[in-house]
Amino acid sequence: MNKVETRVTLDDREITLESGNWAKQADGAVVYRSGKLVLLATVCAEKEAREGQDFFPLTVHYQEKSYAVGRFPGGYFKRENRPAEHETLLSRLIDRPIRPLFPEGYFAEVQLLVTVLSSDPEISIEGHAVTAASAALMASDIPFHGPIAGVLVGKVDGRLLADPDSAQMKESTLELVVAGSADAITMIEGGAEEYTTEEVLEALEFAHREIKKRLAFQNDLAAGLAITKRDVKLRLPDKSILEEIDAYALKKVEEASNARDKQERSARVDAVGREAMEHFSKLWADREDREALQRLLKNHLHDIESRVVRDQIFNQGIRADGRKLDEIRPVSVELDVLPGVHGSAVFTRGQTQSLGVVTLGTGDDYQRYENLEGQQVKHFMLHYNFPSFSVGEVKRIGPPGRREIGHGNLAERALRYVVPPQSEFPYVIRVVSEILESNGSSSMASVCSGSLAMMVAGVPLKGAVSGIAMGLITEAGSDRFAILSDIAGLEDHFGDMDFKLAGTAKGITAFQLDIKVTGISLAIMKKAILQAEAGRQHILDVMNQSITGAREISPRAPRIVTMQIDSGRIGELIGPGGKIIRSIIEKTGANISVEDSGVVTIASPDGDSNEKAKRMIELIFAEVEVGQIYSGTIKKIADFGAFIELSPGKEGLLHISKMDLQRVNSPRDLFTEGDLVEVMVIGVDRQGRIDLSRKELLQKAAGLPVDAPEPRESRDSRRDDGRRSPGNRRPARRP
Repeated sequence: MNKVETRVTLDDREITLESGNWAKQADGAVVYRSGKLVLLATVCAEKEAREGQDFFPLTVHYQEKSYAVGRFPGGYFKRENRPAEHETLLSRLIDRPIRPLFPEGYFAEVQLLVTVLSSDPEISIEGHAVTAASAALMASDIPFHGPIAGVLVGKVDGRLLADPDSAQMKESTLELVVAGSADAITMIEGGAEEYTTEEVLEALEFAHREIKKRLAFQNDLAAGLAITKRDVKLRLPDKSILEEIDAYALKKVEEASNARDKQERSARVDAVGREAMEHFSKLWADREDREALQRLLKNHLHDIESRVVRDQIFNQGIRADGRKLDEIRPVSVELDVLPGVHGSAVFTRGQTQSLGVVTLGTGDDYQRYENLEGQQVKHFMLHYNFPSFSVGEVKRIGPPGRREIGHGNLAERALRYVVPPQSEFPYVIRVVSEILESNGSSSMASVCSGSLAMMVAGVPLKGAVSGIAMGLITEAGSDRFAILSDIAGLEDHFGDMDFKLAGTAKGITAFQLDIKVTGISLAIMKKAILQAEAGRQHILDVMNQSITGAREISPRAPRIVTMQIDSGRIGELIGPGGKIIRSIIEKTGANISVEDSGVVTIASPDGDSNEKAKRMIELIFAEVEVGQIYSGTIKKIADFGAFIELSPGKEGLLHISKMDLQRVNSPRDLFTEGDLVEVMVIGVDRQGRIDLSRKELLQKAAGLPVDAPEPRESRDSRRDDGRRSPGNRRPARRP
């Protein structure tokens, strides 16, 4: 294979595709370069599908290497291990627009890898990774109806940007990843700060224009390589067998599909399947390929059910559960369902039910994670759990899978834009969505339950957030289509689109589009978004009937106060080995965390502990002035006086001569270590050493004249033991 290179210049930045030099034993490989960013995208496919394979086994894996930014991986073994959550999310982002573009009946296993070999902090990776994956398939002999390309769209100061850098994304009010072909959109993922429908459509149109710029050089690469796509044996069913199954089962499936309840309908359709299997097993008993025919029967019964659902929508305008195309299932809300938590709510829509639970934490509860930009923290997180009982199944219990991570990320994105910043609400917020029942769009139910539960917990959101999933049914060979509001699981399974939108009454905060066709037009997108807004507002109205704003902070949540200190003086608060901050925590019972910016977060079950800790911290940084009165703790007693801790890390000397109105023979006659004593500051020398007096306070209390303070020079000349230094001693008297 000869080395081929193509390039395109976009916004003064050159993108280069190279193939035929690296990873030449892969079926397809490209090196994708832009600035310092280098991606290696490779694809390999089995020559034939496995015996009995009846689905398309595609694996997409995006991975980042720590050496790409000159850093060692974290952890004990110092090597990359299991994929991080953001790598899993980006793997899904690449998979979704590519999967529908393989031929029908192509069941050979395909593995697509996209690896970051070198990173550029000025370049966002998402859109480039999608484009690189498509280019690898175009550079291979694997059948693929491409190319497609991806682009990340941001918006800063009212201007839309394609593939903005990290600094621009921090200022952006939009985070939109779009994939598409020359004619249509194939995938959408993103969020926005309460964007209107018009603003979202404007961003999609901008994205599609940018996508078209990223397609031509992929075609140029494929033409330069002059690769002939491999001859593959597509496993397309025998039409005569399908007609035979139709004749027997079609009417039976139509009758079984009349049931409106999910469980009843499923049971009746399953009964038809068992009856058909028994009938045809007898009919095919003597055939050598009877096992393959039985698998074909099972799959085609599924296709018949899909056809029945779709035909009913097109011909009658009625859906499987009896709803009209834009009708929303019944919605109900329950609040305060868990008495021991900080906030809870159950959101039910039809046969989909989410329990939202909120926990409010302190500064140390935030999540740390690592990506190519370095250590990151999250103060708001949403975790989505999908137990098997929610769909009445028995499955192995394991760690969160790609689906749970993806659904949780979408719901988190929808709520992230309405959560107040840390400067206004200094809590770490964790929302957990437990799916109790599922029949479509459980991620959007998680948005609703999470929004409700946060308001119950006292989180002052910018507004309540609701979500809805939209579906699409298209008719092959015609321009007919139907858009469905609030799709159930059956319509998601048999439909051509799953388009989720979430937002407040002001606008959209999150969106995600998955399709099973090769693409959909912007005209269809516009109709879907407008229909979604009506349904989403209906759900929001029901939610607002239960709660319209944030309550007071839950009495079970910790109380938090924040304060700002000079970031250059953080060490004074921490102390040697953490001595000072530990002392404050022990004395007050409050939990204290300090950020690099100098923000100090103080949390405790009650406000008194917080105020006590705050006062102690203020004293550390307060300037000690002559005449100030402190209540301090005796830390050490010596023959010449006592050392008193005025605040953590700040001590003064109470000399024996300043302890009482009467002469004191020994400080231990008056005090023991640990005693609390009230003293006045009577001097601070140039080295910051503090002289204290109790005598002046006693004189004031008794109405006696107060002693005049000693000259500063005499205090400055004292040693730590309270005695005068040799240079200032009085001369000895002569005999």
